[in-house]
Amino acid sequence: MAQSDAGAETIGTEMRRATSANVAELLRSAAAVSPNAPAIDDASVVTDYLTLSARAGGIAEYLVRNGLARGDRVAIMIHRGAEAAAAFFGVLAAGGIAVNVNETLRSRQVRHIIRHSGARFLISTDELRRGLPVDDELGVGTLEISAEIHAAMSPVRVVRDDVALIIYTSGSTGLPKGVTLSHGNLRAGVDSVVEYLELEGTDRIASLLPFSFDYGLNQLLCAVFCTATLVVERSPIPIRIVHTLRAKRVTVLPAVPPLWLQLLASPAFRAEPLPDLRIMTNTGGRVPRSAVTELLASQPDARLFLMYGLTEAFRSTYLDPSRAAAKPGSIGQAIPGAEVIVLGEDGAEAAPGEVGELVHRGPTVALGYWDDAEATRLRYGPNPLRPTGAPPTEQVVHSGDLVYRDEDGDLFFVGRRDKMIKTLGYRVSPDEVVDVLHASGEVQDSVVTAEPDTTAGSRIVAYVVLVDGGDLDRLWAYVGRELPHYLQPARIEVRSELARTSSGKHDASATARGQDDLD
Repeated sequence: MAQSDAGAETIGTEMRRATSANVAELLRSAAAVSPNAPAIDDASVVTDYLTLSARAGGIAEYLVRNGLARGDRVAIMIHRGAEAAAAFFGVLAAGGIAVNVNETLRSRQVRHIIRHSGARFLISTDELRRGLPVDDELGVGTLEISAEIHAAMSPVRVVRDDVALIIYTSGSTGLPKGVTLSHGNLRAGVDSVVEYLELEGTDRIASLLPFSFDYGLNQLLCAVFCTATLVVERSPIPIRIVHTLRAKRVTVLPAVPPLWLQLLASPAFRAEPLPDLRIMTNTGGRVPRSAVTELLASQPDARLFLMYGLTEAFRSTYLDPSRAAAKPGSIGQAIPGAEVIVLGEDGAEAAPGEVGELVHRGPTVALGYWDDAEATRLRYGPNPLRPTGAPPTEQVVHSGDLVYRDEDGDLFFVGRRDKMIKTLGYRVSPDEVVDVLHASGEVQDSVVTAEPDTTAGSRIVAYVVLVDGGDLDRLWAYVGRELPHYLQPARIEVRSELARTSSGKHDASATARGQDDLD
């Protein structure tokens, strides 16, 4: 494992000795190895690993006393921080299946998640339950667990294929589906990410994204694996985020493209490099090429990992930071322990330069969609290029994303198959237009989508947030010079902000409807 921290290596040894594959063993081992190390730094409150483990152990015992059985689902809707982390590990330690619910979701979405998952319990607070249906309507028992409950953690025995977690997608185009992840999926994802990021026990990892988002949860899991510190910041205001990054001496900064663009628009982020920052990571969408260049210039001492992930495979690819400047549009190659295939239209592996669908195989491939056999059948299946010796039952996931490889084997994202725009006889990726909008220097943030058109088939529409001093006429002039006619938007609308999903990614549908958030 490529990491220098002795504590993380000791935890790895502890985990190998464990009789169970339960992911809660990560926290138990961290508390055994580094009991006084800071686990969660949340504003003025710092929770050490021993306290976090004891709180999770207490929650596990409380759940069992209240009737939790192996495999029962437990919804967790708590503000991101130590209590949410303890509840997550406590549910797993008790043998339950965690369902993290984003606290910003609307009542309709929360009701769907609880009912669809069949959650038996909801761990939440009075504050967050305001506006939700009463328990009888939700069909769930609500627990607000006393802060005094602590106990030694003793995770129940599970095997790697046992279900640990159901992650519900953002649901920006309808009610979300639940991706079912095993204990083995989560462990494989943590092992791989810690290896290629070279995380250490001395790292301080920013937590800006919800635990209901696989990317946000992975930051918690990686921190616990290494006995690093998770630094929680809930404010969406860039100047506040930058202040926390500097004051808390954050070394690892994970974000999604809209947040990176907001940070780049903040002089506090651009004017003076963060002295402790050594790693930046991106997933959840592609950062415009010009923004990648700006990130590298703004934080020259930090390595930038351009990554790609899909919830259905937890983690998938990353670009070696040494190639970020030369290949700002690339998502790299498969994470350690996995393989990605580019499958052409003819069902064969695509040649370099040929666009095809990204198919992921390996230990992070999820078990499928919860209680949705048809959706699972459409997305998951046997390896179409099964190598000699591979298990005949091996399951791969078809991403629905179009990519191509260059001669070095690095992948480039073209677009989602279902989001490609067909206009004037051409197939257009929205990202092609986004890159030019940002290269103009007039745009801080943007979303490109399409509307039906009886003549062209579809017409391209761009929604933009201008930089301070940005000018729409100059933007139109730049677009006219730099884009061929079939790539030029039929309309550019200026907005004060763009809608996002609950995980912080762009929500093109809500933006087109003129909404700031989800209904």
